[in-house]
Amino acid sequence: MATGHDAGSGMLPGQDYRRLQAQSLADPEQFWLDAAAAVDWTTPPTVALDGSDALLPRWFPDASLNTSYNALDRHVEAGRGGQAALVYDSAMLGTTRTLTYAELRDEVAVFAGALARLGVGKGDRVLVYLPMIPEAAVAMLACARIGAIHSVVFGGFAAAELAARIRDARPSAVVTADGGIEPTRRVEYLPAVQEALALADSTGTPVVVKARDGFGHGVAAYREPGTRWLDWDEAVAAAEAVPPVPVAATDPLYILYTSGTTGSPKGVVRDNGGHAVALTWSMRAIFGVGPGDTMLTASDVGWVVGHSYIVYGPLLAGATTVLYEGKPVGTPDAGTFGRLIEQHHARVLFTAPTALRAVRRADPAGAAVQAHDLSSLETLFSAGERLDTGTSAWIGDVLGVPVVDNWWQTETGWPICANPRGLGGVPLKAGSPSLPSPGYDVVILDPGGAPVPAGTEGSIALRLPLPPGTLTTLWGSDDRYREAYLSDVPGFYTSGDSGYLDEDGYLFVMGRTDDVINIAGHRLSTGAIEQVIAQHPVVAECAVLGLPDPVKGQRASGYVVLKAGAAIDPASLEAELVAMVRRSIGPVADFRSAVVVEALPKTRSGKILRKTMRQMAAGTAYAVPSTIEDPAVLAALEPLLRPVAGG
Repeated sequence: MATGHDAGSGMLPGQDYRRLQAQSLADPEQFWLDAAAAVDWTTPPTVALDGSDALLPRWFPDASLNTSYNALDRHVEAGRGGQAALVYDSAMLGTTRTLTYAELRDEVAVFAGALARLGVGKGDRVLVYLPMIPEAAVAMLACARIGAIHSVVFGGFAAAELAARIRDARPSAVVTADGGIEPTRRVEYLPAVQEALALADSTGTPVVVKARDGFGHGVAAYREPGTRWLDWDEAVAAAEAVPPVPVAATDPLYILYTSGTTGSPKGVVRDNGGHAVALTWSMRAIFGVGPGDTMLTASDVGWVVGHSYIVYGPLLAGATTVLYEGKPVGTPDAGTFGRLIEQHHARVLFTAPTALRAVRRADPAGAAVQAHDLSSLETLFSAGERLDTGTSAWIGDVLGVPVVDNWWQTETGWPICANPRGLGGVPLKAGSPSLPSPGYDVVILDPGGAPVPAGTEGSIALRLPLPPGTLTTLWGSDDRYREAYLSDVPGFYTSGDSGYLDEDGYLFVMGRTDDVINIAGHRLSTGAIEQVIAQHPVVAECAVLGLPDPVKGQRASGYVVLKAGAAIDPASLEAELVAMVRRSIGPVADFRSAVVVEALPKTRSGKILRKTMRQMAAGTAYAVPSTIEDPAVLAALEPLLRPVAGG
């Protein structure tokens, strides 16, 4: 491989955010060619962007590289082979395991050889259906090593969802494990894989199974005529290490299906070159993480955060990444994040607001977290849904570090808006993920597609072209990509989220565009009302729905979860919340209903199922999403929601 610059140090002193942002929009060609110097290329790029197709631009079209080499080999060759690359911490098993860069490279190279022995090669797809174990990262990086395209599916998805992804991606192999471990149960994976392959008419697809103690009958029970089920350890023992294969920068690295889709799944495609450049740049400029630093991202490899900031980002940067198998509470208690920070000397913690709210609900004083040594931590990053100001202020006080909300999507792969800590940062504003990251041109549009003034809420859109590292298309359907994201307003990618930019250019994300309600002709964001409700001292989390109203068209109804140990009369709480909303937003919100519930229904990635709740409360037909964390929570809500529909 041709040698480029080192992965670089975490901080970039003296850099000015606004100057870099202006440069990235005025001269993206030079900006991203400069950023590309931090990546090692087989053939370095001389052109940043091929915009011959305005809707399907390609980044670094004349370049080639290998992502696995950039994440592993180059650090070993630079003399850091003995540095910890991946720390596996399983609260479920009570064990930890550390893989150095040299050890992880060797495991990846051999498993890549095992895939090659199965006939997997450049451009082939591999479906990865694994729990949070080191083999998940090994499988992803092994695919990248031989130019195969991985498609990771969240461990525990039902057979029908697996089958839909198998039909769409047509993988040449499936990599899985006996099962995943939850705090109260073990989830068997192999029956779901077997059923999914049958549903997708793909029973002959090779299946590699990592054995875990305490599950079923193991891989032998699935070796039937016409099938190819292999044990991971046996496959590795028979394989030889293979070198990284150069691929075009524009070749796909992975397909990631968006959660909660209906009909045929939408497979977001990420390329190799733009992905490596964008993540390498974001690790330094946004997260301030470089070689030797430890990044603790409490997410799952099945989601985009896990792809970008558990596996690829930290390793591209030469950092140490923590792969955590467990929950924020209950494994064993609400001090888990504190224990992880102390034990692994994490410089950065990245998690979702729902995890923070779970910790706050279980331990309102934060004592369990503060019982640990948190001195290594410099910044908490949060993404996945809107971070309410109450939770942000609370966790900032508990940890004693800046709390950086950042906003992005599966489709973009890295933060659209964030506080660039590696550039020295910018002032924080409560309720805002700060400013657009260099490369992103964020515009707020009205329903007609025209830009709106500062402070006016509208649809959040990104001016084309999108920067490197964002989706290049949807798997197998350029037309569907154009229709889903680029057709609403010519020249813009529409995010599906609503919000506003203030006079300083800070973005405030209020929710999905379908969470904007119309009360007697006044358009209001349910997110704005939620932000007020979340400030009440006994509220752990909340959801506000827009429900049909025979007079005003729609009305707002709130559903709140109380903090652990909170004692308050529901009628008194409702009156207090109504008064708070009236003071903060005004009578126009016409907020009169607040219902206390035990829990809110969420996807496995922590997003509240507001649409499903809204359908249930309105009395319209709904389907229980396949991505739901606990269907029983939704069932328990139904008696509370149904009466609301009747008025």
